Amino acid sequence: MGSEGARTDRLGVLLEQFDKATDMARARLAGLGDEEYLWEPAPGCWSIRRRGEATTPRAFGPGEWVLDLGAPDIPASEYAEVGRQVAAGMSVERIAEDWSVSVERVEEVLARTGDPEPDDTPLTTIAWRLGHLHHQFAGGWEWTFGARRQDPKLMVDFTPSAALALERFWEAVGRWRDSIATVTEEQLDTVGFSQYPYGSDLDDPYIGVLAGSNLEFIHHMAEIALLRDLWRARRTTSG
Repeated sequence: MGSEGARTDRLGVLLEQFDKATDMARARLAGLGDEEYLWEPAPGCWSIRRRGEATTPRAFGPGEWVLDLGAPDIPASEYAEVGRQVAAGMSVERIAEDWSVSVERVEEVLARTGDPEPDDTPLTTIAWRLGHLHHQFAGGWEWTFGARRQDPKLMVDFTPSAALALERFWEAVGRWRDSIATVTEEQLDTVGFSQYPYGSDLDDPYIGVLAGSNLEFIHHMAEIALLRDLWRARRTTSG
């Protein structure tokens, strides 16, 4: 693949990375059916469930179907991020608020030495991963370019239909992409340009928020791609 015409400005690099990741994700999600979308590859998975059947303590959504969410904690994979937050000047109290945990939990993470233990978190379904990304894109747009009023956890009407979920998801992604393409150099450097109420957006220059959003999209889409591979292997090797 040639580099002729590639943008090298800061926003351009992030946009091209996002566009390429989106193209790959669209190809990998082609043909997704309802059974695969909701497939739970192991006991105790998080997914989307009818409100009355949810077992996780913080499952959320505005309609009949809600997205599983467990008790707040800082996973081992994010310990380094807590260190970066401290290095950036965030107080322990602000970090605790960011992660919805106690100050004591943050202090415990900061006091750890050596390699962190492996995360002991549930597997999540394709439905969960898409729903998680959807509500973050919807909320990120609302609290940066929108009215900054709606709770992100009430903005996405989760559905058991893979086709409908993808239709709504790509619509939200397209709106997000169109809006970030208008961001100025000054806005990229503005701390709190995004007022998204969950996470560290309030404390970060917007270029960091965009880089983190790309990372979130890429790593969850990679996980979805692997789940699709496992689903295909399961069907071809069963019996």
